[in-house]
Amino acid sequence: MNAHTRRFLLSGPAGALDCALDAPDAAQFAAPRGVALIGHPHPLYGGTMDNKVVQTLARAFVSIGYVAVRMNFRGVGASAGVHDDGRGETDDMALLHAHMQADHPGLPVALAGFSFGTFVQAQLQQRLQAAGTPAERLVLVGCAAGKWPMPSVPSDTILIHGEVDDTIPLSAVLDWARPQDLPVIVIPGADHFFHRKLQHIKTLLVEMWRHG
Repeated sequence: MNAHTRRFLLSGPAGALDCALDAPDAAQFAAPRGVALIGHPHPLYGGTMDNKVVQTLARAFVSIGYVAVRMNFRGVGASAGVHDDGRGETDDMALLHAHMQADHPGLPVALAGFSFGTFVQAQLQQRLQAAGTPAERLVLVGCAAGKWPMPSVPSDTILIHGEVDDTIPLSAVLDWARPQDLPVIVIPGADHFFHRKLQHIKTLLVEMWRHG
């Protein structure tokens, strides 16, 4: 993302996992306020941790004092293995979660994702809830409702979607959110990749985090 991005490898069940970490400015924050794990879009359609929406989420979290960490899913970049339809990807994200908790004990952990990454993070949140250690909050951008079997998510989840998303129609997200009584923030004129609309994602996340 920038000159301060630290790349590292984790050893996962399918082999090495290619990760990137961005930390908040030490001059602005005496210590990190939390950790944010960010999941990227579908690996079989060009999704990587360097996707612009994923990088925007990382920048937003860093700007509010969080350590932001991303991972290339299996078979992407320097990550070993092959795409596993979300199962192995969730296992790998759980491994990254444990690694970051060990590195930053006591800090809250947020989960964020874009497109396919929202499916992985929603599944991870279910695991964490079952273990009694739920994530602090979820941020789901371009939620994969209708594409993947999205589980229910907590009521304070931040949902951001493009009005003219032709990959995951807004109607599918509303149909998924409605029974849960979840608000959906719609960006007018935004497509699936939020071309020329990325600034709205960062602004919304930062404002909603500040005001709970």
